[in-house]
Amino acid sequence: MNPTILTFIVYLIVMILIGIVTYRMTNTLSDYVLGGRKLNSWVTAFSASASDFSGWLLIGLPGAAYAAGLGTWSLWIAVGLAIGAMINWQYVAKRLRIYTEYTNDSITLPQYFENRFRDNSHLLRVISAVFILAFFLFYTASGLVAGAKLFQGTFEMDYHLALTVGAIIIVAYTFLGGFLAVSYTDFIQGALMSAALLFTSIYGLIKIGGFGELFNQLGHITPSLIDAFAATDYSQAEGILWESAGAIGAVGIISALAWGLGYFGQPHILARFMAIRSHKEVRKARLISVTMGLVIPLYGALIVGMLGIITFDQPLADSEQVFIQLVQVVYNPWVAGILLAAVLAAIMSTVDSQLLVSSSALSEDFYRRYLRKNASENELVWVGRISVLVIALIAVLIAWNETSSVLNLVGYAWAGFGATFGPAILFSLFWRKTSRNGAIAGILVGGITVFLWPLTGSELYEMVPGFILSSIAIIGCSLVGKGPSNEMLKEYDKVTGVK
Repeated sequence: MNPTILTFIVYLIVMILIGIVTYRMTNTLSDYVLGGRKLNSWVTAFSASASDFSGWLLIGLPGAAYAAGLGTWSLWIAVGLAIGAMINWQYVAKRLRIYTEYTNDSITLPQYFENRFRDNSHLLRVISAVFILAFFLFYTASGLVAGAKLFQGTFEMDYHLALTVGAIIIVAYTFLGGFLAVSYTDFIQGALMSAALLFTSIYGLIKIGGFGELFNQLGHITPSLIDAFAATDYSQAEGILWESAGAIGAVGIISALAWGLGYFGQPHILARFMAIRSHKEVRKARLISVTMGLVIPLYGALIVGMLGIITFDQPLADSEQVFIQLVQVVYNPWVAGILLAAVLAAIMSTVDSQLLVSSSALSEDFYRRYLRKNASENELVWVGRISVLVIALIAVLIAWNETSSVLNLVGYAWAGFGATFGPAILFSLFWRKTSRNGAIAGILVGGITVFLWPLTGSELYEMVPGFILSSIAIIGCSLVGKGPSNEMLKEYDKVTGVK
C-alpha cells in the first residue's frame, strides 16, 4: 500500500477511536457542548488554535502567499490575526470564563447573552442563534472545500467524491463524542499542524540557503513578491504569472489587518474559553496558544507559500494546492503522508467545532427553549447529534461548487461572526452600562451590515464597517434606552472583581 495512504488510514482510525472513547464520557448536554468545563490548559490552548485556523491555514494562507508573496493579503492578514488573538487571550478569555459560569452556567453564546442581559423575551437568544447558524454554514462549507482539495490533490479523486468522503469522516467522530472528542482530537491536530509548518518551512529554507536566498529569488521573479505594500496578480488560467499590480493602498492594508477583529466574536473559539476548567489556567493556556499555536503556524504558512513559488517548474493552476503539492515533491512518501495528515487535521479541527456550536444552537437555543422545555439530557444530546448531520448536509450542498475558494468563504464567515458578536462580547464584558436593547441592536446591525456590504461594491472588508456600526449601535441604544438593572450592575461588579 502507498505509504501516504497508509498514514492517512492510521490517522483517521485514531480520530474515530477518540470519538468512540469520548462517547462513553458524554452523558449531558453540557458534556456534549462544553465537555463539562473540564479542559486543561494544554488542551484548551491547542484546541482553540486548531479550531481557529482550519484548512485555510495550510491551504488558503499558503495559497495567498504563493500567489502574491508578502503583498496583497497574506502578510497583513497574519499580522492582524496575531494581534487579535493575543488581545483575545489577554483580555476576553478569563472574564468570559468567569461570566458564563456566573450567569446560570451558560453553555452557549446565545444563552450567555440572554442570561447576561436578563432577556425574558428570549429575543436576544433567538437572534444570536440565527446568525450563528447562517454564518457557520459558510464557514463549515469552507472546511469541506479544503478537505475536498486535499483528497483531490493527494489521491487524484473526483472533487465531489472527495467532498463526500471528507464530510463523512468529520461528522463521524463529532456525532459520537461531541465537545470532548473535538477538543482532544484538536489537541493532536493543533500540535501536528504547528509541527508540519515549522518542519516544512525550516527544511525548505535550509535547502535553498536561508531567507536571503528566498527573497533574492522571489525578487528576480517580480519585486512586488517581496514588497509588503505592493500587490501581485496571479492566474495561470489567464496566463498571468506573478505580475506587479501596483500599491495595495490603505483600504487593502486596513481590510487585511481587520481580520484580527474577528477573534472577539468567533463562537467556536470563545467556546474553548468557556470550557477551560478554571479561569486561573487561562494565563498558562494563553502562553501555549500564542507561541506554539499561533506565531509558528501563521508565519510558517507564509514561508511555505513563498517556497512554493521557487520550487515548482510548472506554476500551479490552483494556488491553494501549494502545501499539498510541495510536501509530495520535497519529502519521501512516509514524511509526506504525515504532513498531509496535518492538512486533514487542520480541516477537521475547525469543521468539527463549527458543527458542534451550530448543533448546540439548535438543540439548546431552539429545541429546548421552544419545542421541549422538559427534554431530558439524553434527548438533548441526541438532538445535538442529529443537528450535526443536518448542518453538515447543508454545508456540503454549499461546497458542491468545485471552483469555491477556501479563503473567500472563510473571510466572509469570519467577518460575519466578528462584526455580529465581537462588539457585543466586548461591551458585555467591559462596559457595565451595556443594556439588553444595546446588545440586540449591535448584533442586528453588525450581522446585517456584513450581509449587505458586498452590494456597495466597496473593496473595504465588511468586517470594518460591520464592527464599527455594531459598536455605535450598542453605545447609542444603551445610553438612550432603558439601562441595565441593579441586578445586572451588581453581577458585573462581582464578576469583574474576581482575581
